[in-house]
Amino acid sequence: MKFIHTSDWHIGRQFHNVSLLEDQRHVLNQILDYIEKESVDAVVIAGDIYDRSIPPAAAVELLDEVLNKICSELGVPIILIPGNHDSAERLRFASRQLKKSGLHIIGDFDQITDPVVVSVADVEVNFYGIPYNDPETIRNRYEVEVKNHDEAHTYLIDLINSAKSEKAINVLISHCFIDGAEESESERPLSIGGADRVSYESFVDFDYVALGHLHSPQYKGKKYICYSGSILKYSFSEQHQKKGITLVEMDASGLKSTKHLPLKPLHNMRIIEDELNTITEQGKVDPDNEDYLLVRLTDKHAILDPMGKLRDVYPNVLHLEKPGMLDTGEHKISRDKLKRGELEMFRDFFTQVSRQKLTPEQDDAIKNTISRIHKLDGEIA
Repeated sequence: MKFIHTSDWHIGRQFHNVSLLEDQRHVLNQILDYIEKESVDAVVIAGDIYDRSIPPAAAVELLDEVLNKICSELGVPIILIPGNHDSAERLRFASRQLKKSGLHIIGDFDQITDPVVVSVADVEVNFYGIPYNDPETIRNRYEVEVKNHDEAHTYLIDLINSAKSEKAINVLISHCFIDGAEESESERPLSIGGADRVSYESFVDFDYVALGHLHSPQYKGKKYICYSGSILKYSFSEQHQKKGITLVEMDASGLKSTKHLPLKPLHNMRIIEDELNTITEQGKVDPDNEDYLLVRLTDKHAILDPMGKLRDVYPNVLHLEKPGMLDTGEHKISRDKLKRGELEMFRDFFTQVSRQKLTPEQDDAIKNTISRIHKLDGEIA
């Protein structure tokens, strides 16, 4: 029996004011191809299906199209849970009716002890799902005292453990942050001060744990406690991550194997760091010049319209940094410095931005320039 584990689609996301909807459609079509090619028996989506609780209409249309192809055209059941970006109430709308077509949305805590059962030949797998939650929600719903995400999550897993059969093959789906796992800049914090972390130890009694929330593919604690990662790079901090989905195979004794299936983006996301002239020359021959880029210019002199020059060869430069032109230290300007003349002030400015002093030739050139300006203003140098 085989199923695909995926998460963190974030449909409808924008990055630096650029819609990623077509990029998402591109990789979702690859997931559809994998479902057919690998003859999978189920698809698990571990939360953050949308990027926000009220998604744009185009995002809803894309998700509807993909889910319809999986359930209706390919005849493969889907088990999904809401993540912290989703609205559980909206996502689970009509879930009782959709269950009949093979779309199982576990968006209510009443459902967590009732597994979705998928049977293939002599292999039967019970899928349990925990909708994203926080300590306050669990305190209010169950009238128990839980102080953090770990205690809340452990409480819910204990409910499932008390209901599940130890002889069955059991898979848990959860959207959470396991302590010590690798995070990225694009994940929204679940809580402040580390209270959002949960321990992997509460998961060990399952045959496989399909996790969502963290965008880097990885496992934590045990090799069967896995994050599939997001389907796209959603921040430049993820430039080296290998995005994809996880193919999981079960046999009658439990977990048989896992395999990373790569996803090729429509536009890769990467960082380029060099001088402007070097980057623009490189862009003229770069076969991937339409990637989404963060450019860090190392030039130490002022540049006229650097973004325009870069976009002539790299049309999808999304962010530009000029660290060589910035003073990152704490610099307090005293009243005495403000009283000094233009030449002294320019010398200070040049030293701050370039980390070196004016050469004698540069100093003479600045003196002559200031002199000419004064003469134009009717002053005597």
